[in-house]
Amino acid sequence: MTEPFQQLTQSVLAIEKWQAICPDLRAGFTTRQGGCSSTPFHSLNLGMHVSDIQENVVTNRQRLTATVPFPLSSWVSGEQTHQTTVHAVTPEDMGKGAHLYKTALPGVDGLITEESGILCTAYFADCVPIYFVDPVSKMAGIAHAGWRGTVHRICEKMVQSFQAKGTNPSDLLAVIGPCISGEAYEVDEHVIRYIPDEWCAKTVTDQGNGRFLLDLKQLNAEILLQQGVIRRNIDVTQYCTFRDESLFFSHRRDYAKTGRMLGYIGFVNGL
Repeated sequence: MTEPFQQLTQSVLAIEKWQAICPDLRAGFTTRQGGCSSTPFHSLNLGMHVSDIQENVVTNRQRLTATVPFPLSSWVSGEQTHQTTVHAVTPEDMGKGAHLYKTALPGVDGLITEESGILCTAYFADCVPIYFVDPVSKMAGIAHAGWRGTVHRICEKMVQSFQAKGTNPSDLLAVIGPCISGEAYEVDEHVIRYIPDEWCAKTVTDQGNGRFLLDLKQLNAEILLQQGVIRRNIDVTQYCTFRDESLFFSHRRDYAKTGRMLGYIGFVNGL
């Protein structure tokens, strides 16, 4: 499978194939490179809910607007509480979470929008970014899925939210972005018990002694397929946040003291 993310700058990996389909769409994922934050957040930390200096995070976000053509005033983010709430973003939400974490949309881990000029954003350091676009109805969205969001099926809630606005799931395109890979993500029985048996064979490797390796990318792909998204419309990255240390922060590798990458998607005004 062709890698969906192409390096645009040292700081940005872009889903360029989608831009060929929707010229006004911008979607991608940041690296840890090209920012001003100090250790352990070096250097392009974009998360405000870690213990980085607030001014550095805002500076990092401002630097990104040179490549991602959306002013901070148009960014929108959710609180990201590892739940499955999806919010339909409107112009009234612009700026929420852009300069202060406390202004982010409360209890929200998924965002969709049909408005131009809005950048839907989410923040990651091992959890799964899942991108959506319906090129027919011109809607886009992004979900933040850790193991809790994954097993409680935030992907299902995202597809249902698109359907509620008129999308046919067979028209949806999805990309599963950089996160911790199955080879590096060990969990216990408490996590595995939430996964239906028919998916365990494809997503879980028993390590013995009550320990398992879990492939979050594949599990989210299985949920998308169950919801009617066509297999050829689902792309999965080969990037691993745990393994690719020079590119990414990793909550697990860095023992929770680390920064956050940004996943973003939105339609540019005037194109």
